[in-house]
Amino acid sequence: MKTLRLKPGKERSLQRRHPWIFESAIARGGADSGETVRVESHDGAFLAWAAFSPVSKIRARAWSFVETQRIDAAFLASVCARAVAARTLFDLQSDGVRLVHGEADGLPGLIVDRYGDTLVAQFLSAGVERWKAAIADALLAATGLHKLYERSDASGREREGLKPVTGWLRGEGATEITIREHGWQLSLDIATGHKTGFYLDQRDSRQRFAELAQHRRFRRVLNCFCYTGGFTVAALAGLRAAGAVEGAELVSVDSSQPALERARAHLALNGFGAEGSGLKTEFLDANVNTVLREFIEQGRTFDAIVLDPPKFAPTAAHAERAARAYKDINRLALKLLEPGGVLLTFSCSGGISADLFHKIVASAGIDAQVDGYISERLGAAPDHPMTIEFPEGEYLKGLVVVRKPA
Repeated sequence: MKTLRLKPGKERSLQRRHPWIFESAIARGGADSGETVRVESHDGAFLAWAAFSPVSKIRARAWSFVETQRIDAAFLASVCARAVAARTLFDLQSDGVRLVHGEADGLPGLIVDRYGDTLVAQFLSAGVERWKAAIADALLAATGLHKLYERSDASGREREGLKPVTGWLRGEGATEITIREHGWQLSLDIATGHKTGFYLDQRDSRQRFAELAQHRRFRRVLNCFCYTGGFTVAALAGLRAAGAVEGAELVSVDSSQPALERARAHLALNGFGAEGSGLKTEFLDANVNTVLREFIEQGRTFDAIVLDPPKFAPTAAHAERAARAYKDINRLALKLLEPGGVLLTFSCSGGISADLFHKIVASAGIDAQVDGYISERLGAAPDHPMTIEFPEGEYLKGLVVVRKPA
């Protein structure tokens, strides 16, 4: 068994069971890509079994902190089964569920989502890539399913020295799938959709927006970076429950025409937009910043706005530039928000902490000369867990801001 010996003082994070070992912490040792190594402190004490990555700044990722543990197919099968079983602990109102959330589930670099009877996996680290076949078998055994599609095309793979790979890993079938979420339906294509096909992490926030729409009976809703319109459908579901769809105006903005076409289709799929309903909808293929500025010039206002932008800061090194981008869109949105209106604003950037995001939104409010109540904090749905030992799992941060009445 090959060994990594750490520099003095670099063992502390592993003793706290944090799974990452950075290149700068290693005194000596190495291995092939994905190979299991024994990690020791500077004085030779056992710390962990880890998967080695020769090119990544995260040079190794821990599998286990138990010295007697053997890292083999049986071990991976047990970890996969445990992750799948853990999802039964949560009340997940959907048949689209995250089953494996990387380090939080003891499988560093592995993402697995279930859409109905189909699994979609991303193998994003050297360790899970090396064990791909065994992991695929373990996932199907744990779920009783037969189809697994691979979407290993995220940018994280190149940082591990891995090339993108997509396609059926086990079984075959249609890549176009419709899932149930709360009381509505949403469609996706696992071969071409973002991430593994859809943003399951926003499931609970979409439901919360539906509840707010039902309670507040929004008349004018603006959904920015709308992708395939999940928050638009949620708003309409809430308005329908309140009997308040007639006369509502909903504007959805994204820079992807295919995404907007699917967003339009989602309205029809869920029974919205029938002729004579009085519902007014706009789907704008445009840059969000440009649209926000145009709406300000036109004097348009909204009583509910959603800002769910893409990842501006994948790491802390990008935080300063990303902070400016987040501040700008929040400043513009707050200017468009009616007094008493509701803003749901999010950051999915791992490089932006919850505290920093709060400060960014506060600064945006000062520049917009708008004050507001932070009525709620939102995060990823519970099947995307942040664990005690791995706080980096908290990548999605959201605030519900209610603009103070004039």
